[in-house]
Amino acid sequence: MRTELHRRPTSPPTDVRNLGILAHVDAGKTTVTERILYLTGAVHKQGEVHDGTTVTDFDSQERDRGITIFAAAVSCSWDGHRINLIDTPGHVDFSDEVERSLRVLDGAIAVIDAVAGVEPQSESVWRQADRHGVPRIAFVNKLDRAGADLDTAVASIRDRLHTVPLVVQLPIGSEDRFGGVVDLLRMRALLWADDGTFEEGLVPDALREEALRRRRLLEETVAELHPAALEEFCAESSVSEQTLRAALRDLTRTGEGVVVLCGSAYRNRGVEPLLEAVVAYLPSPLDVPPVRGTLDGAVQERPADPAAPFAALVFKVNSTATGRLTCLRVYSGTIRKGDTVLDAGARRHERVGRILRVQAGRHTDVDAAVAGDIVAVIGLKAARAGATLCAPAAPLVLEPPTAADPVVSVAVEARRRTDTERLVTALARLVEEDPSLTVRTDPETGQTVLSGMGELHLEVAVEKIRRAHELEIGVGRPQVAYRETVARGVSGLVYRHVKQDGGAGQFAHVVLDTEPLGSTGDDGADGGPGFVFRSTVVGGRVPQEYVRAVEAGCRDALAEGPLGGHPVTGLRVTLTDGATHSKDSSEMAFRTAGRFALREALRAGAMVLLEPVAEVTVTVPDDAVGGVLGDLAARRGRVSGSTARAGTAVITATVPLAELFGYATRLRSQTQGRGTFTTRPTGYAPAPNPVSPGTAAG
Repeated sequence: MRTELHRRPTSPPTDVRNLGILAHVDAGKTTVTERILYLTGAVHKQGEVHDGTTVTDFDSQERDRGITIFAAAVSCSWDGHRINLIDTPGHVDFSDEVERSLRVLDGAIAVIDAVAGVEPQSESVWRQADRHGVPRIAFVNKLDRAGADLDTAVASIRDRLHTVPLVVQLPIGSEDRFGGVVDLLRMRALLWADDGTFEEGLVPDALREEALRRRRLLEETVAELHPAALEEFCAESSVSEQTLRAALRDLTRTGEGVVVLCGSAYRNRGVEPLLEAVVAYLPSPLDVPPVRGTLDGAVQERPADPAAPFAALVFKVNSTATGRLTCLRVYSGTIRKGDTVLDAGARRHERVGRILRVQAGRHTDVDAAVAGDIVAVIGLKAARAGATLCAPAAPLVLEPPTAADPVVSVAVEARRRTDTERLVTALARLVEEDPSLTVRTDPETGQTVLSGMGELHLEVAVEKIRRAHELEIGVGRPQVAYRETVARGVSGLVYRHVKQDGGAGQFAHVVLDTEPLGSTGDDGADGGPGFVFRSTVVGGRVPQEYVRAVEAGCRDALAEGPLGGHPVTGLRVTLTDGATHSKDSSEMAFRTAGRFALREALRAGAMVLLEPVAEVTVTVPDDAVGGVLGDLAARRGRVSGSTARAGTAVITATVPLAELFGYATRLRSQTQGRGTFTTRPTGYAPAPNPVSPGTAAG
């Protein structure tokens, strides 16, 4: 079923599928992607992760470490449809790569390990896809491994992902005897040979009764969720294949259910039906709502129409040996080589030099890209991830992907003083490519501090600078991003700001109450910094424009708390009274008063230091459980669960992030290299002892 469609420069939006591969580390995402590329004729030799020969893991660090670090886009074709595919990382430290990818995708394949079921990072990326409203199908992989069980994996999908699994296949054989699947919609058997080819035939007699039972279960489950299927089920006592397919498509796109397929990507079994499911059930760009953007505060929609005004979102920027590569999703209109486009946020015009169809580390020139395409362009000098590119005559700003706050920091410096400027340039390029990294200069120590999403994230970033720029870099111990919050506030704090030194003076009088934000179950006003400001001033004693200035001053004060200069969160401030002067009051005076009043209020109240914590899932042999539990306790971990699974134990605990540095090495030594662990940031918790100012200032 291979086609030559991949040679065409563009495809109509109805024939396009933009999807990502989502999963936990080592569930088989990259192998699934590699098999898809091979089956569709995009590559002519299968690559393997353990050999470092896969298409999408083309970066040297990915091949050295054997994991996906950077989201890689590839393009192929199947059954007359173009498939733009993004292989995303599975490690929690690179979840921001997943976030930016999901922002531009229309669908996804969630790969589930048939032995482990839904693992922590699979759950995390599933929640990310929920936030973006991305329809998904699930592929239970590695059915050829010892201990693999489809029913157990499906149960974990139901229990941990809180969705309705719609299983459309039944495995033929188990573990190392797994050889094919029964298609429950067509009631046909698909059997694969060792060379990867497959034949279609009758359902084996030994499985026929079980296949009929599962087909009936599928019909009943779909009928409960879909009105048309229910109507047919009530009238005919069954649901036809055609109605089932239409219902599965609808349920997938609304997110009410998830179609579940199974196979073994490594052994080339089950990938062809997976591709057919992608085409049948996941949406095209025309099946999703038109993209929405803003222009001068007004919301506008742009349809996925090649004839509409051009609008695209930049989701990734790479610096390569041949120049700056800008990856973008075209939402509407058409872009051609040589066009001038507008970076709507920066109000800067850019010229498109070349348009490339991306195959991870390889590229093919095309003359144009239309609505629904994911391509890369060369020639843009300043557009960054999250920027909107649009037609200059029809400006529009699309919502950019959100970047998570970094939680771990390291101090970096060039070992040779003459390389300092080169390091500054390298760090600027690094942050441009990865918005989840930040660089700042510590005002007290003068150190350059690089912050990211985890220890591995920072290791990869530093190594990238060393390799790409041939710099010798010194790295300090990672620091975590502490926060401060209010345990007990103050009431009626009075602050007068008076300044008279010739000319116009400054006068502002404010009275503030402070209290913990969680005291009434309220959340942050904007969901981010955990800060709420309100005013109860009556009688116009403080005009509204001065109230806004007081709020701005309070937000200024949140940047540094009194315990150690860490950002303040979880705070509600109420402006209860104030006074003005007819000549000397101004917004600047009230902003200054708000800043110093809140600083004084925080010093007067009781403050608590918060430290970032993470949920840690450790998988270890049974004989190593005692030592691992003791080590977690020594790291101030709180064990929340432990389950036994085929000679191993899976331990879940909440551990302060600061205590996890070096844990990978410790776990390897405790378990003779057999233990593994994953982490997932879960927020902040009170630190047991005060941290002195300047320690771990994140």
